[in-house]
Amino acid sequence: MKAYPYMHKHPTSGQTTESEGMDLRDYFAAKVMQALVTHKTYEFSEEHYKRSSIGAYAIADAMIQQRVRKEVQE
Repeated sequence: MKAYPYMHKHPTSGQTTESEGMDLRDYFAAKVMQALVTHKTYEFSEEHYKRSSIGAYAIADAMIQQRVRKEVQE
């Protein structure tokens, strides 16, 4: 799944630019990381970054699984 796909047509040249967008998983993980980093107890260390990124992708995966379950139920 992709987040923010787009197609843009240049107003003067008429040239079309397309982008599939970023992976929805990456988008969700980035949102989770943003929340983690803004939390007051966040540690700024390389080891913590590694653990946080693993956790962010685990949460992103869970979000995608829930989204798929919801689509199946509808």
